[in-house]
Amino acid sequence: MSPGRARGHADPVSVSGQSGRFVARAPLPALTPERAAGAARAAGALWGPLAGLLRPEVTDLFLNGDGTVWVDRGGGARPEPGLRIPPDEALALAMRLVAAGDRHVDAATPCADVRLGAGLRVHAVLPPVSGGGALLSIRQARAEPWTLAGLEAAGMFERVPSAPLRALVARRANLLVTGSAGSGKTSLLAALLGEAPGQERILLLEDVAELRLAHPHVVALEARQANLDGAGAIGLDRLLREALRMRPDRLVVGEVRGPELRELLVALNTGHDGGAGTLHANSLADVPARLEALGALAGWDAGALARQAVSAIDAVIHVARDSDGVRRVAATGVLRLDGDRLAIGEGR
Repeated sequence: MSPGRARGHADPVSVSGQSGRFVARAPLPALTPERAAGAARAAGALWGPLAGLLRPEVTDLFLNGDGTVWVDRGGGARPEPGLRIPPDEALALAMRLVAAGDRHVDAATPCADVRLGAGLRVHAVLPPVSGGGALLSIRQARAEPWTLAGLEAAGMFERVPSAPLRALVARRANLLVTGSAGSGKTSLLAALLGEAPGQERILLLEDVAELRLAHPHVVALEARQANLDGAGAIGLDRLLREALRMRPDRLVVGEVRGPELRELLVALNTGHDGGAGTLHANSLADVPARLEALGALAGWDAGALARQAVSAIDAVIHVARDSDGVRRVAATGVLRLDGDRLAIGEGR
């Protein structure tokens, strides 16, 4: 559904033939109480007992194997009192959500990751892999993309100011945003990319679409899992090669976690400035070891990875979620060579 349709405007005008004949479509009907009730029933049919929990303030929602539900409303996950989903209902819910994302999950293929609409990412794991009942991990994006001003107001830059990060984007530095799961990597990267000049073309590559940018020229590519016959998979490494033929001004990988690291570093070392990506790491000091591990998956030894990474990545920005639940930029660093190995030093 286009933004125009979501607001109740007319459908986009279509054009046919060389004559430029325009065909105007009728506007959508107003949102009456009856239509609103119908939408609520449809949401309830899909989400079942979780339907009322996905409110705007919720960032993550978890269904555990014992049927308990935990909700993160920005201050850490908390159990939802009085809600426990029976195993059969949890299994049906997981299968229904994955099917809504045009994928399949069952005992033979017990894990799946899908995107529902523009802002929900659902990961499901079924028994026996889960070791209990069905597991769901649901992440909800904000209705509006984060901006640096918004993150500043939320406390993101209490330790490291935002001005040096803005300067990195302005000079088209290649950035790696690191942190643990749920630390705010995606939010910060989206806000930074929103600072890029509007005429620049951003090519965004993700396993499952999650990054939402406040930028007028974003081209998004999403990896594809194999079908039931094990064929048709398109990974991020393949998407990176395709993206290079699409004249990107900035090449962005939402999360680097496999052999696509090789393609990204090679691209950033061949004139593609202003690129970026995120990487899971527990601390700034752990970044070199994480990169070495991914480089090994791509067939590089530690020396080859170190030389490529130092040349390709201009700055590392590490974010962390503190005990008070606030996500903050904890430190910035620069990759360097220590003999033939990769190292990192703090700096701005």
